[in-house]
Amino acid sequence: HLENADQPEETTPVKQGPVFTIEILKIINDAQQQHGLRHSDYQRYRGYCTRRIRRLRKTLHLPQGDKRHFKRRDVTELHLKDERYLYIPLMLTERAWGYAMQLRQESNTEPRKRFHLVSKLRKAVHYAEQLESLCQSELCDARSKLESQAYAAWIRGSFFFEVKAWKEAMDNLQQAQVVYEKLCSAVNECDQAVYKNKCEELVPSLRYCAYSIGDNTAISDLKSLHETAQGELLDTLDRLMAEARQKEGGGGVSEVSWQGRTVAVKPPIVSAFLSTEQELDSALEGQTTEANIDKLDRHVINCKDAIAALKDEINNDPATKAKLSDGSVSPFQHLLSYLTYIRLNRSNQRTLFMITKAYSGEEEGKKGKPQDLIRLYELILQNLNEMQQLVGLEQDKDYQDNIEAALTGYKAYRCYYIGEVLTGTKKISGSIGTLRSCWKLLFFCHWKARLRKHFKIWTETISRFYRGCKKYLFSTSSITSI
Repeated sequence: HLENADQPEETTPVKQGPVFTIEILKIINDAQQQHGLRHSDYQRYRGYCTRRIRRLRKTLHLPQGDKRHFKRRDVTELHLKDERYLYIPLMLTERAWGYAMQLRQESNTEPRKRFHLVSKLRKAVHYAEQLESLCQSELCDARSKLESQAYAAWIRGSFFFEVKAWKEAMDNLQQAQVVYEKLCSAVNECDQAVYKNKCEELVPSLRYCAYSIGDNTAISDLKSLHETAQGELLDTLDRLMAEARQKEGGGGVSEVSWQGRTVAVKPPIVSAFLSTEQELDSALEGQTTEANIDKLDRHVINCKDAIAALKDEINNDPATKAKLSDGSVSPFQHLLSYLTYIRLNRSNQRTLFMITKAYSGEEEGKKGKPQDLIRLYELILQNLNEMQQLVGLEQDKDYQDNIEAALTGYKAYRCYYIGEVLTGTKKISGSIGTLRSCWKLLFFCHWKARLRKHFKIWTETISRFYRGCKKYLFSTSSITSI
């Protein structure tokens, strides 16, 4: 006993491994921006996630079976000898989430894909919770623990939001927002922007959850946010406001009148789009040129989705393609022509804003190149040519006259800049011929503008181009006569 007493007690050594830090939000934000999400290309992003998972499993010697047999191997706490093991559940979550977002885009025209969407989000929740569990290990620092909690809460909130479990969605999204705000105050100034942007991104979803639970004032908050939103946040707000309209008034526009004919609006996506079309002009007022270009760009994309949905409706019912007894096209075909007209007209409006931006740059001393303006006017002319060929409007004289007059005016503008290019490259004879053509077109358009009320707005612009064309003609003619 005395011998045993003299010997020191044996103690079990405590394993002290390295402490890992994984900046989840920064990692996924960089990956998303570099691999497709800058342009909302979710298919490209999930392809990147798949390749990253394969590389990680190969490097870390954690394969899931061989070429012939699959044997699932999840990352556990025993694997945490390297920080990269944590990237596997993170990329698995991102891949499932990216697939769900791709399906959301496709579900505009194929409603059945919503079931697949929910399934992928449920899988994303599973992997996010797996990542959260791993990060709660003693081998991860406090920041990693908070990051994983916020990330898992955001993924869970997105899932509950999609299945319309508003209370659970709101709780999880609020949890994510609180943690991200804490992280924002704790990190250095360089990293704060990522967390601030994420907090702002969560606001519309939280407002919509509040509205769905019963807070009717939240919809006005969504509208005020819409006025200042840009980029992906604007997409989210457009979608949420469209859903809010469907809840309130049964889905927006029920019928539309165009070119002397009233037709019913059947697919809900078309109805929701036409509702936003009615509000777009007021939304464009008082905004910067850049903001208006961005809004119109997104509006045109939404219009294409509405057109695709309507075409599916027409293809599913062959009777909608048949002409009526009086020779006019069916209501569905007339509605399709109207949507196509909106797409082309709003595209031209966006292009005109781009031309205005070039002019404003000219005033600031950053003169826009005439070649760029020629290309923009050619885009407008292409769209006007498509407008002339819309089904059901081939014999509408007033409509065709209006398009023809617009074509003449924009051809003249294009000629003017072609003349500028030729003058700049010392091709004086070609410049004179082009500017003379421009002069004739402008003279005709000027006469047309005085003849028709709706072209009065053109008079000042046409007069300016006409005087400029005349000046160029006289200056180039005097050069050739020397």
